[in-house]
Amino acid sequence: MPVSRTERLLNLLIALLNTRYGLRRSELREKVYHDSSGNDVAFGRMFERDKNDLRQFGFEVETLTDMGWSEDDPATTRYRIGKESNRLPDVQLGPDEWTVLLLASQLWERAALGTAAQSALRKLQASGRLADVALPAGVQPRIKPAGQAFDDLVSALHARHPVTFMYLAGSTGNEELRTVEPWGLGSRFGQWYLVGHDRARQAPRHFRLSRITSAVTTLEKELYTPPADFNVRRELDRLPELPLRTAVVEVREGKLLALRRRSSVEGGAAGRPGSGYERLAVQYRDPEALAEELASYGPDAQAIAPPGLVAAVLRRLRAAAEFSAEPAPAYSFGAARAVAVRKRTSEDQLRRMLQLVPFLVHNQGLHIQDVADRFGITRKELEDDLQILICSGLPEGYPDDLLDIHWDDDHVYITQDLDLTKPVRFTVEEACALLAGLETLNGLPEVAEGGALESVTLKLLAAAGEEGLRAASLAGPEVAPADAATHATVRQAIESRSQLRLRYLSPQQDTITERDVDPFRLYSLDNTWYFEAYCHLVHGLRNFRLDRVQDVHPNGAPVSAGITPAEGVPARLFTASDDDTTVTVQLTRRGRGLADDYYAERTAELPDGGMVAEIRFGTTDWLPMFVAQHGGSARILAPGELAEASRRWLAASLARYGG
Repeated sequence: MPVSRTERLLNLLIALLNTRYGLRRSELREKVYHDSSGNDVAFGRMFERDKNDLRQFGFEVETLTDMGWSEDDPATTRYRIGKESNRLPDVQLGPDEWTVLLLASQLWERAALGTAAQSALRKLQASGRLADVALPAGVQPRIKPAGQAFDDLVSALHARHPVTFMYLAGSTGNEELRTVEPWGLGSRFGQWYLVGHDRARQAPRHFRLSRITSAVTTLEKELYTPPADFNVRRELDRLPELPLRTAVVEVREGKLLALRRRSSVEGGAAGRPGSGYERLAVQYRDPEALAEELASYGPDAQAIAPPGLVAAVLRRLRAAAEFSAEPAPAYSFGAARAVAVRKRTSEDQLRRMLQLVPFLVHNQGLHIQDVADRFGITRKELEDDLQILICSGLPEGYPDDLLDIHWDDDHVYITQDLDLTKPVRFTVEEACALLAGLETLNGLPEVAEGGALESVTLKLLAAAGEEGLRAASLAGPEVAPADAATHATVRQAIESRSQLRLRYLSPQQDTITERDVDPFRLYSLDNTWYFEAYCHLVHGLRNFRLDRVQDVHPNGAPVSAGITPAEGVPARLFTASDDDTTVTVQLTRRGRGLADDYYAERTAELPDGGMVAEIRFGTTDWLPMFVAQHGGSARILAPGELAEASRRWLAASLARYGG
């Protein structure tokens, strides 16, 4: 049977790395390709493709000739790869630097950059063992990318492909098709922005990802060149903050405590006589963010002014109602959650193998399942990789010239590595994920102090080389907590294992409750901070938003014995329990990231790029709010009574605006 493309590329790489003099094409054809077809033209094309593939991995194939001979003569031309070609330099890190690096690698809540950060971390671990470090309590920030559009834009940005999408213009309120050369992505004022060259306007423009109203399409056959020395953080620093404006909103009497706490009665006036509503003045900066909130309130709130805000709320409600009225699609769930990843390719497999060998060299004896978990693959996939590796080696070599890997008693050892002991350099995605994460951590004083953050950043910049310079195309949000005093109180209670008494506002239940809790850990999504705790009011684990805590102080009691937090770092925002309701939700391509946000247990792909997801919810009364909030990106399919409740909610909401 012919060897797989992955195995062929790996054997070619090993052969070219382990020759000083170089190998002629005829030698490679016979010993690596085992090609006796006699078709020189077909072999020549295959060899050139393979050389280009190796160059894509950063391995420069050198061409050598004897004095006086031409490179056009295949009989005299030899090929080799320098042993240090494209190798990641050694990076020695101390325990404090490993702690900072772990925080940076865990920043990306999900998406492609999360995978890239873990891949970069494995490469660093392949240079030496990870020091035993513990993440500090209260310093587990995470970045929540802006849905599927973020992933698509990051991929296009790094590959330097233009993109197209429908965009809601803030100046006109009209939807327009935009074709953009993406230069950078960054977060400011709680919003993600794309900075790039707008081809229609022939000028640089800023685009808020929340205003992208369609899926992002990548023009994969086109390339562009971004400006030299572009820095998205510097570019976004020039953006003025949106002006503070006032909206007029009618709110049902006795409802929406969260909105009322930041509002005032509008001119002392009530709503229409006998309507059961009163008018509030609500200050805001971002009309899209307020429109999303008001849409979620459904018939309990109606935007009155300004007209642009009213139109934004209506757009969401109409889109949600139209989507909810569509016929249910045909779908079929697999046995388990379908992981949203690209189709596996030979390049992906070879890239993983080039990490796997040095990782095993420096981490001998790990359990095979632990290795699979580190690489985010199944045990079967790992064993397939290992089977290819143990059949790879020097051309026509003896058994000692093959990679020697064995997994006795399920523990993996490698005794022959054939100079693959160093991982390849960081990819652009890996460099961006780690370096942008480290820069984001500068906003946390408890991390920035001490010098470890600065030193590890300098070391990674030096190791990343040119790819590290392109990290300037990505800038994360501010992650410092808005209420430093509440954050400090909770963090001190975690460190001292003290119980807390708090008054907490729950917008979903529209109530303020008082409860005693055992705090376990703090974490964030962007600059919204949460703490996980055992709540004695509901006798279970819960997550509390710091900005909804009305008052918090130690109650003098220690935390309860025998109660432990949920497994996993970082903490899950939603903790499942046995009495949860399983809800089937349909998501458009634009909204498919919600499956990750809410930890979908099973998913089914749809032909249009959307998906159907099964998600467990502890309470379901707020699901109509969820559908309205996401404005046509999500709808309930089952249970039927919940789907009907969301349709009634949307109909009542639109009725407030006249249908």
